[in-house]
Amino acid sequence: MEIFYLRDSEDHIKLGQALKAAGLVESGADAKQAVQDGEVSVNGEIDTRRGRKLYDRDIVEYGGGTIQISSRK
Repeated sequence: MEIFYLRDSEDHIKLGQALKAAGLVESGADAKQAVQDGEVSVNGEIDTRRGRKLYDRDIVEYGGGTIQISSRK
């Protein structure tokens, strides 16, 4: 599992942005398609909302990769 750190000024990141920033997808379009196709899970449940807000300790799984959102370094 890889840890994805939020910026100091942020308390959340959107699902599509997190997928792209963590390198699980190559583009925003790829993120949108993966989420809409039901291929992404958040905290163990499929989520089809690309704009879903992710907070500290949320866990995202896609394509064999897993990231955990963290607000501290």
